[in-house]
Amino acid sequence: MKLWKSWVIASKDFSVFRKKKSIIYSVIIIPLLMSIILPFIISSSGLKSGSITIGEFTALLNAFSFFFVILAASLTTVIASYSLLGEKVEKSIEPLLATPTTDEEILLGKSFAAFLPPIASIYVGLVIFMVLIDKLTYSSLGYFYYPNWNIAIIILLVAPLAAILSVELGVILSSRVNDVRAAQQLGQLVIIPFFGIYILGEIGYISLGINSMLLISAMLLVIDVILFYISTITFRREEIITKWK
Repeated sequence: MKLWKSWVIASKDFSVFRKKKSIIYSVIIIPLLMSIILPFIISSSGLKSGSITIGEFTALLNAFSFFFVILAASLTTVIASYSLLGEKVEKSIEPLLATPTTDEEILLGKSFAAFLPPIASIYVGLVIFMVLIDKLTYSSLGYFYYPNWNIAIIILLVAPLAAILSVELGVILSSRVNDVRAAQQLGQLVIIPFFGIYILGEIGYISLGINSMLLISAMLLVIDVILFYISTITFRREEIITKWK
């Protein structure tokens, strides 16, 4: 497998995405809005007035940090679901599948294109979120809450692995489904488990601390590996060309 061929495919997708304002708006604006909205909610939580304890405040911060994992899984679905179906819309699916590239190179290129823009936007949003939270915690508690090991695991492990999960599922769906909207709707189902974890963490039913993040990372890694093999097995270029003529 030659990575440069995958990067050529990804670069072509990047040029297509820049023309899709709906994709640009969803990938860029949503993380930026949440990076501001979540600190505003936390600033209204009543820490200074003593209506919540520091433990409750920390649990809330951990839950809100995990919200960016949900965004990572959700936003990559928007692009990943469009990956192969977009080729059909642009009438370029047959030239792509006829190129001297392996199935793995095509899938990897599509995965690069779906993974990199959302995860970069998520990282920018997380930086803004951490800066605003640190400003709040320094004035309220006398110290900077971020960076810490919990957010480091989210940035380096959980969010990327969640994005990869969404990308692989989106690529599988886009190679098997003939409608972009249907692929995106099915792909969004991936956020349900993440949203459930977020809710349980926000209400304090489970802890979203370091141990939980490491456990979630391990589970995501196993699922990602399984989905990667499924995607390579189910991707059949001859069948795709035949079905989409």
